[in-house]
Amino acid sequence: MTKIGRNDPCWCGSGKKYKKCHAAFDAKLMDPAFNGHPVPDHRLILSAEQIEKIKASAAVNKGALDYVAERIGVGTTTQEIDDWVHEYTVSHGAIPAPLNYEGYPKSVCTSIDEVVCHGIPSSDRVLKEGEIVNVDCSTILDGYYSDSSRMFCIGVVSPEKKRLVEVTREAMYKGLEAVKPYGFVGDIGAAVKAHAEANGYSVVRELGGHGVGLEFHDDPFVSHVADAGEGMVLVPGMMFTIEPMINMGEADVWFDDSDGWTVRTVDGQPSAQWEIQVLVTTEGYEVISD
Repeated sequence: MTKIGRNDPCWCGSGKKYKKCHAAFDAKLMDPAFNGHPVPDHRLILSAEQIEKIKASAAVNKGALDYVAERIGVGTTTQEIDDWVHEYTVSHGAIPAPLNYEGYPKSVCTSIDEVVCHGIPSSDRVLKEGEIVNVDCSTILDGYYSDSSRMFCIGVVSPEKKRLVEVTREAMYKGLEAVKPYGFVGDIGAAVKAHAEANGYSVVRELGGHGVGLEFHDDPFVSHVADAGEGMVLVPGMMFTIEPMINMGEADVWFDDSDGWTVRTVDGQPSAQWEIQVLVTTEGYEVISD
């Protein structure tokens, strides 16, 4: 955190003197900082105006996922999903955040069965009866980012796959329930991991949630296998995603060099993921995009 005089204008841009605005807020972070816990930089503490603009982006993001939910089914190609998301997003004055991000070629990620994340849509990939697919949608509106994903069961799926999808969603919400002001990022991962493993599943280690709002990917990294009481302090005004990737089999994954993006389970067993965008509040949390 930047050092600032008590009578200087507050770093938040309110125009008030620091001592009458965020001085007590910053002081509350001194103890965890002295005890070795990372504390968020001031830029990660969003203003009310920024939060409202991110919510406007999230409204488009959720609308795009709703649009997909109304249409997806057996026989849908993943390219059609990409087209739906792109057209919906652009028609609402926004930009699909994944498109051309670090070279990613499409507007959305579609990850089927053993694909953990970052599956690339294709006109050749037709959704089949019994498959599960994650549709990961991210939006930029007026420079502000939103990000969330949902699982879809295609036709009639096996009880084993259906349970994986349901437990993964439960685990995500267990992580959400662990979000408390002046708690820790590690509390989220510990809750996710405990629920997943209690149900006989494993949690992907290499990938996790992230700060989002002013940037597509920002601090903090939200591990879903962390220990409670560890990691960055959770502070009102922070925003990030909770997005556990949970495998039916082993936790190990591999990164497909053939396209530079697709991540798959090593053992070929199915994986599921749900993602929500969360704001830390003075009372607990608020879900921004789901």
